[in-house]
Amino acid sequence: MSAPNKSYDPVEVEALKPEEIERMRDEALAAFAAADSLDALQEAKVAHTGGTSPLALANREIGALPPHAKADAGKRVGQARGAVNKALGARQAELEAERDARVLVEEAVDVTLPYDRVPAGARHPLTTMMERVADVFVSMGYEVAEGPEVEAEWFNFDALNFGPDHPARQMQDTFFVQGPKGADSDGESGVVLRTHTSPVQARTMLDREPPVYVVCPGRVFRTDELDATHTPVFHQIELLAVDEGLTMADLKGTLDHMVQSLFGADMKTRLRPNYFPFTEPSAEMDMLCYVCKGESVGNPDRPCRTCSSEGWIELGGCGMVNPRVLTACGVDPEKYSGFAFGFGIERMLMFRHNVEDMRDMVEGDVRFTRPFGMEI
Repeated sequence: MSAPNKSYDPVEVEALKPEEIERMRDEALAAFAAADSLDALQEAKVAHTGGTSPLALANREIGALPPHAKADAGKRVGQARGAVNKALGARQAELEAERDARVLVEEAVDVTLPYDRVPAGARHPLTTMMERVADVFVSMGYEVAEGPEVEAEWFNFDALNFGPDHPARQMQDTFFVQGPKGADSDGESGVVLRTHTSPVQARTMLDREPPVYVVCPGRVFRTDELDATHTPVFHQIELLAVDEGLTMADLKGTLDHMVQSLFGADMKTRLRPNYFPFTEPSAEMDMLCYVCKGESVGNPDRPCRTCSSEGWIELGGCGMVNPRVLTACGVDPEKYSGFAFGFGIERMLMFRHNVEDMRDMVEGDVRFTRPFGMEI
């Protein structure tokens, strides 16, 4: 067995010669200095510090040297690699600083510019109000029911106890949808634009067995002129409850809960006798004036413009469902009773937010809707 080659000179290994190691180091330093971007520096890093770089390959040659020669070769290679890594870190820091400074300039945001160059939108307050009222009843266990806006005349009138000669069925009150004219038709289609959301109640009673507890919001149509207090297209929300043993007391309690939820816990309601074809007995519902709370009545020193110093504000109609309506919709009036009421959303919005002109609600001016915000 031969002895180790102690006379082996590492200088004779080409990759470990001092001048060769210096050349590898200088090439790496020059490549780092020439890199003008972080991407270019990354390429130079792989080329001069990676596993196949010249200095890495030279470092592998050290393992083949005799023990007494490894220290000197390792020292030369280690110093060169240290200088390369130091130069790499310094150049990377320089390029990152340049990038950050450039980003601050190129992506700068002038916070002093007007923020509302593109004005934010807003939900229409009628939509918000209608959903808020519906939520009051949903929290009581009611369901939201919907129906078509183009409705059969039977659902809109006949099922609700409107006789053939009732004034509401005349052309000056209702939008009738014209049918084809010909030898077999006089143009009467029997279809109307619904004048209230009560047809939804009739459809609901026909579709399901009692008990029924539904709230019906929606858009309705009447032949009114557009002015400060009227519009031909407006929104209603109606409620229907059909069950065994329901009375006017249940109706009154439901109305009280509604106005207290919308206007405050100290609000009250009252019922005044009235007539509606689809309820019997019927009543007009008034609520305590939310401004003066009734204190302006008989008090000339404190007049109230909201209620004209009457102390009450008319809100809508209500009553017990007429037995004829129950029968028309397939409900046994001997077993079940029900109550219903309805009011206009526009009128409610005018009360809650002191809107004086109904035309502001339909003209689409964002200056009207924006103050109400983006409430969801």
